[in-house]
Parts: sequence; structure tokens; C-alpha cells
Amino acid sequence: MNGKEILLATLRRETAARLPWVPFTGVHAGSLIGVDSEAYLKSADHIVAGLEAAKRRYAPDGLPVVFDLQLEAEVLGCTLAWAKETPPSVATHPLDDSYDLNALPAFSLDNGRFPVVFDAVKRLKTSIGGDTALFGLLTGPLTLALHLRGEEFLLDMFDEEDGVATLMDFCTDIAIEFAKAYLAAGIDVIAVVDPMISQIGPAHFEEVVAPSLNKIFDAVRDAGGLSSLFVCGNATRNLQVMAETTCDNICVDENVDLKKLGEVCRAAGKSFGGNLKLTTVLLLGDADATRRDVARCLREAGDGPGFMLAPGCDLPYACKPENIEIVAGIVHDDYQRQVALSLPDVIDNDPFDDIVIPDYAASPEVIVDVVTLDSAGCAPCTYMLKAAQEGAKAAGVPVSVREHKILNRDGLGYMKKLQVTAIPSICVNGVEHFASIIPDRADLVAAIRGEK
Repeated sequence: MNGKEILLATLRRETAARLPWVPFTGVHAGSLIGVDSEAYLKSADHIVAGLEAAKRRYAPDGLPVVFDLQLEAEVLGCTLAWAKETPPSVATHPLDDSYDLNALPAFSLDNGRFPVVFDAVKRLKTSIGGDTALFGLLTGPLTLALHLRGEEFLLDMFDEEDGVATLMDFCTDIAIEFAKAYLAAGIDVIAVVDPMISQIGPAHFEEVVAPSLNKIFDAVRDAGGLSSLFVCGNATRNLQVMAETTCDNICVDENVDLKKLGEVCRAAGKSFGGNLKLTTVLLLGDADATRRDVARCLREAGDGPGFMLAPGCDLPYACKPENIEIVAGIVHDDYQRQVALSLPDVIDNDPFDDIVIPDYAASPEVIVDVVTLDSAGCAPCTYMLKAAQEGAKAAGVPVSVREHKILNRDGLGYMKKLQVTAIPSICVNGVEHFASIIPDRADLVAAIRGEK
């Protein structure tokens, strides 16, 4: 079995020759060829060169063609904010005033950067697609609805049922169109990436999101493809309802207990993937930390078919290639795997003494700390930071809103010292109030005013 065959068998929960692995390279592949994120995501030449470099260095069994959850939004009228080391973020929401879908530009896969992506798919099928499965990632309907409507969409779930249903149907139809085109172009796996699922509860998932997802997954299956549901953030409360959808596979990040995910997925007859730690290990860690984290994943995933090793989300641009190469070595070499499994667990006891947090009690203003992965490229982080900024404006008291990105040591220090339990989170005067759930504005204002 070659790598592609091993991966596809695993996704079907069939016995495979070894553990498969998929480094979700994203814009990190741009770093391998020396171009920034914007240049990378606007050029088929760069995408092809970056993934060919990732293939050579990381010996993957599968790769995503692009990891960009703004492709659809851009064509539908959202303005994008570009950065050098992350995918773009959505800066404007064309439906922020109403649910009038006629206000949106006509959706077409001939517009925006879609031709670039499909050109890359065609060329990659020839250059690496023989033994490497290609993942076609599309924006999940909930996240796309947030891009179009803004964070108000989460509140609309309570009292705008007709508008919410109409927009979700619209986003679902776009996802199906994109998925079918991907499959027709030769994509092997359709991954519906919907990070905003981590910001809702099971009731809203079942009522609002699951019907849309099932339509997409059923369309993929009818077209002969395999599907994955990829949710970044702390999706723990939704694991059971996610497993009840008709997808073939579920992938999560480090916020979720991989052992728990395995139990839920195996009971539901699904394969699963994850959840190597992005920042503390692959970005900032060393060789031993990488080996230990791979061993953790292997132990937590347990024995039996259906597990795919992968990072918890797309790799940060500046991830250390040598760490990712270590993962590949463990996957492909039984001796290296045994060495990793023999390493003792090490608990991170870094006290971050050099990171000084404010004296909140003495501050003349309320300090709102928003701890994120990076609001420039993480959709839940983008909307969490925006919610904090809007809540601060509405509070009627002096407020300072500060973002702390755990892509650097300052952010990790704040995360530890504020005892943040999930990413993204909002802390008010040093106390975590909203962990991995975007707050209702009234609740946030109450917290800022000290009424909650």
C-alpha cells in the first residue's frame, strides 16, 4: 500500500499497513519556498511548489491543497484583511444589516481565487497525487454564515429562525457546489472546516448546523468521495452530536481529549484525526517535546483502525520544519516510534516569571484580555476579539481590550497566569468569563461593569 492507499483505508476504518499522517500545511508551505501568505494563496505556482516541498520534507500520506476559509466569502462580497504569516481574515460582512441574499454578488467558481486553486489541483494530481491523497477544504456553513452576517448570526439563532435557516441553506448549497467541483477535479477527501461549531452548544448544533452538514456529507458520498468534519477550538461539548452526522471522519485540535474523541467516533463507526499541539510543540517546542507529543497522541488514540495523525489545525507559518520532520520519521520508522513511546511524560513547569500581568485591582480602567491563537487567521478568535471590542464600546466605562496570541511566549504566559481553560477566551480584570464561546453582548457588558 502506498501512502494514499493507507490513508483512504484508514478513513474508511479498514486495516492499513501503518499509521497514516497528514500535516495540514496551509500557509506553512509558503514558508518552505520563501514566500509570504498573501503571495502564496494568490498563486497556483506557489501552491504547487509549496506542497511539492512539503511532500519531499514531510513524507505525508495526504495534504490539503489550500487551508483558506475565506475563498467563498471573498467571492460573496466580504472584504479580506491580508497578513504575511496567516491566511486572510474577513473584515466586512455584506449581510450585517439584513438577510437580503440579493445584496450578495452571484457566486461562481470562476471568480475570486477559485481558478488559482483548481489550477493547483490539476497540477498536483500529476506531480504528487499518485501516492498522496489530496484534501479539498471548504468553509463549513456555520462559519460562512458568520463571515456573511457577522457575529450577530450567533444571537440570531435565538430569535431570527427564518433568516438563519435561509442563510444556512444558502451556505450549504455553496458548499455542495464547491465539493462536487473538487471531486470532479480529482480531490480524494472533502474536509468541511467549521471552526465556529466550537462556539455553540449541542442544541443549536442539532437544530441549525447538523441538517446542513448532513446534506453536504451525503452529497459527497453520492459523488463517490470521503468526507471529514474538521472543527478547531474546544468542540468537546459537541463531540457526540458531531459523531451523529453522516461524515466519514472527524478531526479536532488540542483543546479536545483525543481519547474521548476516539471513544465517540469508534462507537459511531467513524475514523478520527488529530491532535498534535501546534504552538507549544510544533512551533515553539524542541525535538523531545515533539516526540513526546506524538507518543501522547498514539497512546490516547489507542489501538485499532481509523486513526489519522495530524496537527490540530493548519500549521503556523513559522513552524519548525525539523519538528515536523520528526513526526514524519516516527510515522515511517518503527524504531523511532518505539523511542518516542519510551520517553517519560514531561509536565511543562515553566512559571513564566518574566511575563508580568497587570495589577488589575489598581487599574483605573477595566482590562479585558482576549487570549487567542491569532485573530488574524483564526475565525473564532477573530469574532471573539471583535465581540470584546464591541462590548467594551457598549459598556459605558473606561475599558482596555488586549489580545494575547499564544503563537508567542507572552501569550502563553498570559494563558497560564490567567488560568485560561480554552482558546479563544475572554478574561475581565484577570478572571476568565467566556471560555471558547462568544458571549452575548449583554452578558459581556455585565461582566465588564462588574454586574456578573
